[in-house]
Amino acid sequence: MKQYAADYTPQEMLVAAGSRQLEDNKVIFAGTGLPMVGITLAQLTHAPGIIPVFEAGAVGSSLTRGLPLSVGDSRTSCKAHYMQGLSSAFELTQRGFIDIGFIGGAEIDPYGNLNSTMMGCFPEEYQKPKVRLPGSGGAGDMACSCTNTIIIMAHEPRRFAPRLNYYTSMGYFDGKPGARKAAGLQGNGPARVITTKALMGFDEETKRMKILATMPGETVASVQDMTGFPLLVDDNVYEFEPPTVEEIGLIREVIDPLGYFVKKTLKSS
Repeated sequence: MKQYAADYTPQEMLVAAGSRQLEDNKVIFAGTGLPMVGITLAQLTHAPGIIPVFEAGAVGSSLTRGLPLSVGDSRTSCKAHYMQGLSSAFELTQRGFIDIGFIGGAEIDPYGNLNSTMMGCFPEEYQKPKVRLPGSGGAGDMACSCTNTIIIMAHEPRRFAPRLNYYTSMGYFDGKPGARKAAGLQGNGPARVITTKALMGFDEETKRMKILATMPGETVASVQDMTGFPLLVDDNVYEFEPPTVEEIGLIREVIDPLGYFVKKTLKSS
């Protein structure tokens, strides 16, 4: 019988929810940070056969030497099946061998397009942003070519915008039928958006973001209140199960004991 944790942070809920979306024996391209934590948690619980792929070229790693601080960290090579380099890793996406691209972003729109380039201005003011973000890295390519993508991010109104400041990684463009294919993209697009408040998917016809489940303590109304555009709501929306004692123990004691990516306590207001 599952034992649910009584004490956990929104970030820990986010990682647990992300981990549960990953199926066993799938090939998953790992983004930096929380996606790496989620993949490792899945490997240690319900999906030991996951094959992670890292941008620097490691394939099939087991992160038993500690959590990498980036996708180029030497620890991504621990127990890897092989290593060939960046070009080889992205060749796998272009040849259709990557089931899921697991990525994050700073800003998202109703159609799953992501911004990780800049905030506080629009493209016509590209040289004068208020905030310059890290940029695409490999996320733009992953969004183009992986069979599907899963997006993991914090849920705040400023991050969920009707119009992005910059289009870094493409989702469903403007939602029109065939938009991805017309642009030459081979992947199917985003399948899930996992946030600190909800699990969301996309409507089959309109490609607009849709609430599938609310996180513990949240409601459809509270999720919508923290979103900068109207959300669709699934007919069978449910409450997501909280993290288990096992999941929280693994995150805090085994995967990220120093709290590089997952904070153990909430910031004081």
